[in-house]
Amino acid sequence: MHDVVIVGAGPVGLFLACELGLAGCSVLVLEREPEPRSPWKADPLGMRGLSATSVEAFYRRGMLDPLLKASGVDDYPDADEPAPPRGVGHFAGMMLDPAKVDVAALPFRLPSPAMEGMMTHLEAVETVLYERASMLGVEVRRGVTVSAIAQDDETVVAQAGEHEYAARWLVGCDGGRSAVRGLAGFDFVGTEPQFTGYTMLASSADLQKLRPGFNLTPTGMYLQMPAEGHVGMLEFDGGAFDRSQRPTREHLQAVLRRVSGTDVTLSDVHLASSFTDRAMQTTTYRQGRVLLAGDAAHIHSPLGAQGLNLGVGDAMNLGWKLAATVHGYAPDGLVDTYTRERHPIGAWVLDWTRAQAAAMRPDPHAQAIQGVIRDLLGTRDGTTYVFEKTSGSSIRYDLGSEQPLVGRNAPDLRLEDGTRLGDLMQDGRGVALDFSVDRRLHGSAMGWGSRMRYAAGPAINDFGLGAVLVRPDGIVAWADDREPDREAFERAAGQWFGGPEI
Repeated sequence: MHDVVIVGAGPVGLFLACELGLAGCSVLVLEREPEPRSPWKADPLGMRGLSATSVEAFYRRGMLDPLLKASGVDDYPDADEPAPPRGVGHFAGMMLDPAKVDVAALPFRLPSPAMEGMMTHLEAVETVLYERASMLGVEVRRGVTVSAIAQDDETVVAQAGEHEYAARWLVGCDGGRSAVRGLAGFDFVGTEPQFTGYTMLASSADLQKLRPGFNLTPTGMYLQMPAEGHVGMLEFDGGAFDRSQRPTREHLQAVLRRVSGTDVTLSDVHLASSFTDRAMQTTTYRQGRVLLAGDAAHIHSPLGAQGLNLGVGDAMNLGWKLAATVHGYAPDGLVDTYTRERHPIGAWVLDWTRAQAAAMRPDPHAQAIQGVIRDLLGTRDGTTYVFEKTSGSSIRYDLGSEQPLVGRNAPDLRLEDGTRLGDLMQDGRGVALDFSVDRRLHGSAMGWGSRMRYAAGPAINDFGLGAVLVRPDGIVAWADDREPDREAFERAAGQWFGGPEI
């Protein structure tokens, strides 16, 4: 009997396993693929963008340096100065200029070792997470396909062949075609696709006929990546080319010629896959003792590169709540705040990708919209708006407080002695930062000593606050002015960390 069985050993499942292992839970991860390595995870096909908040999640768990090394990133910024945004991506294939981001307008921004987003690849992410999970005692079993799920009020059992795996909780992190989602009876609703997308690694003697980068055309879109032969395409065919079909060289060449308007010839296709912009989401992320995270809970097109970041956010939000529930000190309903907080974020990402698909359609109406969007992206306000959305800095959970920092991802607050918030979060506990002259919250915070760390002293930039309570996922749960209210702090601590220990 494990505390938690996780189905799926991708980035989301492994990140969640690390969170649970860090909190002292016994965790078993079941993965259907027999081998961890795949050309679809390595550079260039496995390249992914991590947003600022995702990079910060790795930083707060002490995994940023290993991730940078595994990703081949060696030019990370000085932690004492706010890092200017570097690559800020695109909207509907229309590139953003990092120089147009109004850094001063970004909310509650402080210097941090976590850079403003980075490029990595799935192999690097999974390698770092697997090594950390192993250190924490997490077991990963590969070549295991879950075929049935049964649960009662106390346990949940996953069946795979002749084997049964029992746990107190089960989390499906098994991707867009999630077996757990179907077996547990989750409702999955949304919109049908407008296009079929393709990504491939191919050889051709005349790829120079294709312009580099994103190219919106009268018949679709194509993308020529920096790696030779790495090409992406979108054709607005209503998603007619099903993923179960193998895209042949002839089919891919025909699509590429149609969307590019060239006569480019593919001599060989080494790897190819197709996808659509189908946008679906489960109506809840919990059914009894079964939960979902990542693509198992929501699918959408890769436009804007939000999928991995959305999944990391799910894992960070769920991990500490599920661990507190397992250990028995969670306040009533804590695990249900996972759906309440993350479902709206998932719904927003689906709409964000739908908006891009609508703007990319090869028709006069969409092309007129493209003109308007290009004008907006040419402005400082327009670029800043899109960056704020895609970086995660605009996310704010509704925690019932009017204090503007509450519900947001905490900035990397730093005490005058050099201690950073990120340093204090590496053991997975919450953090109480007390900037008051008389260390007013010290006695109160000791009541939750095993669930939160207490640090006191003047801060380099305290935003005019006297104290801040940060949840294990980095979200500000409570903040108060120069003379913090002890009773208000204790109420907030009880709301998120359960009753005091002493």
